[in-house]
Amino acid sequence: MKKRVILMGPPGGGKGTQAKRLTEAMNVPHISTGDMLRAARKEGTELGKQADAYIANGQLVPDALVNGIVAERLAKETGGFLLDGYPRTISQAEALRESGQAVDAVILIDVPDEKLVSRIVGRLSCGSCGSVYHLTTMPPKTAGKCDKCGADLVQRSDDKEDVVRERLVAYHNQTQPLVEYYSRQGILHSIDGEMSVDEVFEKIRQVLEF
Repeated sequence: MKKRVILMGPPGGGKGTQAKRLTEAMNVPHISTGDMLRAARKEGTELGKQADAYIANGQLVPDALVNGIVAERLAKETGGFLLDGYPRTISQAEALRESGQAVDAVILIDVPDEKLVSRIVGRLSCGSCGSVYHLTTMPPKTAGKCDKCGADLVQRSDDKEDVVRERLVAYHNQTQPLVEYYSRQGILHSIDGEMSVDEVFEKIRQVLEF
């Protein structure tokens, strides 16, 4: 039986990298909230149309609608899945449980805030080809210039330190209740995100036993 897993982690914690590797290794779909919303809107489902009205006006989609779209999407899955970006609140977690989708494991990639700030603030991206660099771990050969196309490198506005710290505060406020919720159920597994990408993947693989 393929496992049903929730993947949690802070911005800059490496969740995206691990999600890609895990879904390939486990042969399950990677389902993110953003993907589900886009699919529902594209398919023109009733819930998708309702969500579209909020998104078009720049508003957050209410929990009840998100829960419905997730349930609609997961109903198509007979095997396992990797949920990313959902649930974000206790009410969403309760809705997931009530939908009949029993979660086998919740993986939390844990990285100290100061390490995350260093990782994110040091990122530079090419405004032309999109290549990403890091001032410390992967600097460009010529300062401020892209190795591939020679265009100027820029720091994204949401990678600036004050914005990053605000994002982390929001993340902790949102995530901590879920950490406690799933810890009480005995299915939360915290992984040290300071390890290398390969080491983090191996630890998750051991936890999920695949």
